[in-house]
This record gives sequence, structure tokens and C-alpha cells, in this order.
Amino acid sequence: MNITQRIASIDITRAVTMLLMIFVNDLWTLHNIPSWLEHTAAKDDGMGLADTVFPAFLFIVGMSIPYAIASRIKKGDSRLQLFRHVLERSVALIVMGLFLVNGGYLNEVQTGLSRNAWNVICCVCFILVWNQYPTTFPRVAVNILKAIGLATLALLAYICRGGADGQLFSTYWWGILGLIGWAYLVSALVYVLGRGSLLATVFAWLAFMGCSMAAHARLTPSDSLLRLLLDPLEDGAMPALVLAGVLVSQLFRQYTAAGRWQALTGVLAALALVWLAAGFATRPVWGISKILATPSWVLICSALTTLLFIALYWLCDLKQKAHWFNIIRPAGSDTLLCYLVPYFVYAVMAVTHMTGLIRLGGITGLLKSLLFAIIIIQITRGLAKAGIRLKL
Repeated sequence: MNITQRIASIDITRAVTMLLMIFVNDLWTLHNIPSWLEHTAAKDDGMGLADTVFPAFLFIVGMSIPYAIASRIKKGDSRLQLFRHVLERSVALIVMGLFLVNGGYLNEVQTGLSRNAWNVICCVCFILVWNQYPTTFPRVAVNILKAIGLATLALLAYICRGGADGQLFSTYWWGILGLIGWAYLVSALVYVLGRGSLLATVFAWLAFMGCSMAAHARLTPSDSLLRLLLDPLEDGAMPALVLAGVLVSQLFRQYTAAGRWQALTGVLAALALVWLAAGFATRPVWGISKILATPSWVLICSALTTLLFIALYWLCDLKQKAHWFNIIRPAGSDTLLCYLVPYFVYAVMAVTHMTGLIRLGGITGLLKSLLFAIIIIQITRGLAKAGIRLKL
């Protein structure tokens, strides 16, 4: 089995997760659907399908880190260049997250833009700034496009007014992309500083899980410096999910490099069962809550994503069925672009007054949202072929 096949299972896991993310994000257009598909209320002990998707994505971000860093080292990157790459990628995600969050709180009258217009302009700017332009594209033109994108984002931040009182551009919360950016920053730095050591990953994971547990046990004052530093990390829950993915990826690389394909499945399954047991054992203490990012939720979601990866590894790598997932592969290779495409589609639907026509319910509505997710992925495929590829 070659290295391309081994990485394929990670890409496909990411693609399945992205498919589910688009699907659950479209559930707002439906009615009369099973409650287990939706988010569980913050103070309720439990979780629906929607509560498992974001942590799965964070986990897959972690799984990609060892491969991405190894690839850059192979190309000759120094440690300083690795730090720069991690920082630039993190800042990009945090910036995108903040702009999209401000769009959600936008005071349309005071800003002079509708939310849909704001989101579309922001996403166009993201593409202009962070698109992976073909090498044949004139460098001067690339710099001009990037400058236009950055200048427009700066203008949007200046004119932005949010809420009923017209608040200036603000950090209401970091947004999905922003949370990913912060968690990636910390986890990737741990991996680079630890020089890919499995032991360093384990210690870092234990440290962030410990911070999460301490915060939920109210052992760290809410106004302490530690809590301030951990705030964008959800008290350590976000990097704990990413580092769990890093740990699984490191084990995967070690076992596959040694040719121990069958043993790998057992090791990862055992790890998943330990996390699952720990999550349910601690459930009476913290409860399971995605909104509150409880330690039990982190452990259970890490276990579920590991089990998903094992299943896809067995099917795609060991049974050579990766081609079954070709229809959704772009969601695994052009994930960020795939995440942004729905903003364009929803804006078009609003302008053409199509939103009211798709508020379906029951199984018909669920099939519509699934079809919507697949269409978004196919649009992403077309955009990628046209040269639009966001690679941070």
C-alpha cells in the first residue's frame, strides 16, 4: 500500500464530515424533522448528530497536521518557516471566522448592507486573498487581487455596525473558522515544538483536557489569566479534540510504516473504546454538551470520529473501495472552499425568493438537505477545476 492510499482514508473522512456539516447547517430550512439530528440545548445532557460534526472536523484537522508538517519538511522548510506557516494559516482562519460572525450580528440599516451581501463580499475577499493561484498567473496580478481583497475587508470592518445599538466590528465569538484557527495554532505548535513526538502529543492532550476539566469544575476563576488565555480555546476543549486527531494520526503513521495494517485497527479501536468509556463514566459529573464544550462531550466525540475513521480505513484502504466516495471527494480536498460555497448559494436563493419554496419537512426535507450538500460539493468541484482553490 503506498502513501497516497494511506492518506486517502483521511481525506475521505474529512469529506464525509464536510458533507454532514453542510447537511446539518441546512436543517434550518426544514420543519418536522427528528430532534436527534439537531443541536441539543446548552444545558441539556445529550447531543444530536449536529453536535458531533464540528468536533469531528477539529479531529480531522489534527489528523492532517503530521502529514502536512512532514510534507513541508520534505520540501525543505526550516523550523522558522514551519512556525510562519502555522501562524499565517491560523490568522487567516481567525480573520475569516470574525468577519462571518460579524455578518451574523450585522445591523443592516446602519451598515448599509444586507447580511447576504456582507457574507458574499467577505467570501469573495477570502478567495482573492487566499486563493492558490496557478503558477502561470502573473505575479503582479496576484498581488493586485490580494490587495483588493485586503482593502475591501478593511473597509467592511470600518463600516460594520452590529446589533440594535450599532456596535463596531467586534469579537462576539470566534465563529467556526476562528475556533478552528485557534485550536490549529496551539496544536500545530505543540507538534512542531515537540518534533513530532508521540509523548509530547499525549502530554499536551492531557494538559488541555485537564484545563477543560478544571474549568468545568470551577477550579479556575473566571477572571484569571489562564481562563483569559483559554477563552478562544473553549477552556482547552478545542485543542484537545485536535490533539486527539494528531495522536490517532501519529499511531496510524507508525503502524502503517511498519506494515502492521491489521494491528492498527485493533489499537485505534481500543483507544476509541477507552475514550468512549471515559466520556460516559464522567457524564454524571459534567454532562454531555456541545454548547458548553464539556469534557465528556470531547471524549465521546473523539471516540466516535476515531471509529468513523477506522471504518473508512477498512473500507477504503484495506478493501480498496475509495472510489465509492468519488462524488464527495472535493469536500475532502477543497474543504475550506466547500465551507464557503453555501454562503453564495443562500444569497442567490434569497435574491431570487427561493427560500420560501424549500421549507420542506419530514423525509422529503431531509433528502432535500442531503441533495443540497451534494450539489454544494459539486459546485466546489467545478470551482476547483476553474482554478479557485483555497489552500492555507
